[in-house]
Order: sequence, then structure tokens, then C-alpha cells
Amino acid sequence: MDFIFSFLHNIPVLRNVFHEDKYQLCSSTEEEKECIAALFQTVEETPQPISTRITGSIPEWITGSLFRNGPGRFEFGNDKFNHWFDGMSLMHKFTIENGNVTYMSKFLRSDSYKSNESENRIVVSEFGTVAMPDPCKSMFQRFVSMFEMPKATDNGNVNFVKYKKDYFVSTESALIRKVDLATLETAEKVDWSKYIAVNGATAHPHYDPDGTVYNMGNSYGKQGTLYNIIRVPAQELEDEDTLHGAEVICSIPASDKWNPSYYHSFGMTQNYIVFIEQPIKINVLKIITGNITGSPISGSLGWDAKCDTVFHVANKHTGELHSVTFHAQGVAMFHQINAYEDQDCIVLDLCCQDDGDAVQLFNLQNLRKSGEALNKIYHSVKKSFPRRFVFPLTINSETPYDVNINPLSYTTATVEKRADGKVWCTPENLYDHTIENVGGLEFPAINYTQYNTKKYRYFYGCGLQHLVGSCLVKMDVDTKQLKVWQEDGFYPSEPVFVASPHSCDEDDGVLLSAVVSPRQDKTAFLLILDAKNFKEIGRAEVPVQMPYGFHGIFLPQNK
Repeated sequence: MDFIFSFLHNIPVLRNVFHEDKYQLCSSTEEEKECIAALFQTVEETPQPISTRITGSIPEWITGSLFRNGPGRFEFGNDKFNHWFDGMSLMHKFTIENGNVTYMSKFLRSDSYKSNESENRIVVSEFGTVAMPDPCKSMFQRFVSMFEMPKATDNGNVNFVKYKKDYFVSTESALIRKVDLATLETAEKVDWSKYIAVNGATAHPHYDPDGTVYNMGNSYGKQGTLYNIIRVPAQELEDEDTLHGAEVICSIPASDKWNPSYYHSFGMTQNYIVFIEQPIKINVLKIITGNITGSPISGSLGWDAKCDTVFHVANKHTGELHSVTFHAQGVAMFHQINAYEDQDCIVLDLCCQDDGDAVQLFNLQNLRKSGEALNKIYHSVKKSFPRRFVFPLTINSETPYDVNINPLSYTTATVEKRADGKVWCTPENLYDHTIENVGGLEFPAINYTQYNTKKYRYFYGCGLQHLVGSCLVKMDVDTKQLKVWQEDGFYPSEPVFVASPHSCDEDDGVLLSAVVSPRQDKTAFLLILDAKNFKEIGRAEVPVQMPYGFHGIFLPQNK
């Protein structure tokens, strides 16, 4: 059963004005939201590098390329995709060298893209769009095709990921596509299911310093659904297959085998994987019958308010599941911020919503609305806020009931062992009241290379005062103070942290963000932001239209 390739992206937004070291927050009044339809229109690719116009300066020490991924084509012939997440992958590359920046972009020539283009219609179903039967087939052939399983898409429009020495673009199906980073040319297709028994993997793997990669993927069978923790070893032989040696190190049975939880990312510490089983449920039967009912994958997702959020902990070296599962009030979670171990506890920081129905609102019809209709959609989306959970690993039969057993003095998160057998967790809010004025936070980023799986102080992200990010935010988890960058009419994407050479401080570096605008009189640009004081260092203006995208990576030169 080669399916479940959906992905959910709670898209962000915020606002603020800087004056020296102080900033003034803009209140979330009922002002009319700007129409952003132009950010979700098909654009032309830019297959050869073009120059950009530099304002300010680009630090000479930044040498490498920022790669971005996201939807860039939303129709073929008269057929139009229904959902933002359906758009064909457009890969972007900003090359930074000697204070200059060039830009290029190419569409991923996936099998889905090529099939759609050759027939000038939508042939392969995506997350929110069901492909219509081939009109050239006989009536009987079209009838039979309704009973076929949906084919997995290889439209990897979510992220760039690395396995061993190779880089890929990925969505959440079993199919990933290798990419030549020098040219953005599409290379071979790799099928996870040919190596291990999973039906896909997330587009947010975690990386150990030695090159070992961890990910998660579901498998489906007569016994129901399993959530599988996957390990891909570091490169051993130069000519070995990318996923050679991949293994499932732990399988977690779904609480409801025919309505498993959706997940987009997971937590990892130095020794553990934390899987978050949340109340966003996938109705497997709806997916199986999707061709018959004409219902897309998005129609199989639903929020079950009766369910807890359940945290499963597994030793990532041995695959052994911890004997205790940790429970919390139901939250929707798409992106983890960071996780680490301290005093025999796991600390897990997440961006959380109080329900998980937002994905249904991100269809293209909604995103292209204006005026009061757009305001209504914005207010229908639950905002996402950063929260901290603590999981003591020493709980046993001697642990007392109904008392807070969190030993960490620097967090107000609580953990109680209850008489009903549940270990109940109440998170700490990693923000103060000022974040409510800017609407929340998503697309979190940290100094990943130096602080992933370690105790840390800062994270960054996009604010949530629109349906896409309208500002960038820096959050201090110790003081809960935030800093904000924003410019009217512009919409920044996920920030990517790049550390300064020989940096000593956690926030010594820059943030890179592709910033776009729906206004014809404004030009998209690559923003270079000082991560410490959150002031603009420079920008590289791109003389072509760019759509709003999802995730990306920065690779130093020769990496």
C-alpha cells in the first residue's frame, strides 16, 4: 500500500518595527489582510544563474549556497490543483561568494511532473487533488481504474535532505529524488520501500555529527499501522547505494490501527527518539477508497478532540522502547524546535496548535481570497505557539502519585503520575504575552550544527499575522523576550541559521531568508540578517517572480 504522502504546513505570520535596540509590537487589530494570491501562482523557472542587486553588504565569510524548495506550478492545461501542497516542486538556489549573490531555479522533473506535462493535464493525484481517469480509456477501463490504489507521488516539494553523500528533495511518500546541486538537474528516483518495509518517510530527518541519519515512516498490514523509526548509517563504501544499510530499529503500534496519527517531524536527543502521536488522524479506509469516492488524501485527515497527545520514547542506539508513555492535552504539532537530555529527563520543545484542522483551510481557493473573505480564513486558523515538555526517564513503580516530578528548576513544565496509570505532562509556554500580539510562531530554526540535541537558548522562526510568514522572530527561551524583523508588503520564509567562522556564542551568525511580495512594485530578495542583534546586514534583490515556499538548507562551499 504505497500511500500517505501528505504533508501539513501550518503557515506563519507576524509583525514589528525596530528602533535601535528596542522594538514596538504592532497590535493584532482587525485591519484587512493584504491579498497574497500572487504568492501562489505559477512562475517560470530561471535555469541559468542570474545576478542580483545588492543593498547593504554581504559578509565575505559567507561562501556557499542556500537551497529552497516549494510549489511553483499549479496547473497543467485546463486542470488546476486544489491545494497549495499539490504544486509542482520548484527548486531555488542562491549562490553566495565574494560578497555577491546569484539566483537560479528549476522545476523538479519528477515522474509526476513529466506525466502531467506530456498529457497536458493532471495525471498523478496529489495531497488535495484527485487525478481524473484518462478520457482516452474505455468506459470499462476507467471504471476499473477507480478500484486501483492511489499511486505515490515523487513530487518532492517540501525539503532538501541528505543521506550519506547524496542530496534529495522529498515530500512524505516512499519516493525521493536525487538532485545535482551544482545544476539543480533531477537525477534518479529512490524508493524507500525497496530497502525497508515502510510506505514513506518524513521530509524532516535528523542528523548525528557522524553522518548517521534518523527518520520515521509508517508501514501498513493486516495487523494495522506501525510507526517505524528508521536509521540510515553514514557512508561506508563510495559506490554503495544511498539507502544501503537502512534499517527499522523500532516499531511502535498505532493506538488506533486504522486511524493512525499524522506526523510531519519528530524529536531527537543524543540517545533517544521521541515520537509524537497526536490527535490529527488519518482515515486509512478513506485513502483506500479515494479513487472511488473522488476524495483526495487531504479528505482523510481529521482532528479527534477526544484523544490525548502521546509521546513515545525509544533508545536510538538499541531500538528499545521506554516502558512509560507520556500523555498531554491534545495538540497539533508539525515542527519540533529542539530536544535534549538533562538530569535523566528529556526536554522537548515544539510549535503547538490547540487543534489540527488548519490543513483543510490551505487550499488555493482560500489563499487567493481578498478582503473580508481572507480575514475570515485567517481567523479560522489556530495559531501556533512554542511550548516545552519534560519527560523524566526514571519513573517507576515507586514514583509517587499526583505530585510534580519534574526536577528541572529552570522550567515550569510539570509531570505527574496519576492513579489511572497515565503520566500526565503540562507544558511550559516558551513565550510571554508579547507573542500574542504578533500571532504566534512557526517554521522554527536553531543553530542546528552546534546545538541540535543540546541545551540551547535561542530559536528563530516566522510570525503568524497572515496565512504565510510576514516577519521573522528571534526567541530567547531563558527570558522569553523576542526580537522581530519586518518590512511592509514582504513575506519572509523559513530562516536558515549560518554560524560565523570561529563563533563562540550560540547566536553568532546570520539568518538567511527568501523574502517575497505579492505587489508588482516590489522585488523579491534574499535577506541576510544578523542573528545576534536581528538587524539587516544586506539583501540581494532577485529580478524574477518567486512563489512562497517551504523549507531549505545552506551548504558551505565544497560541502
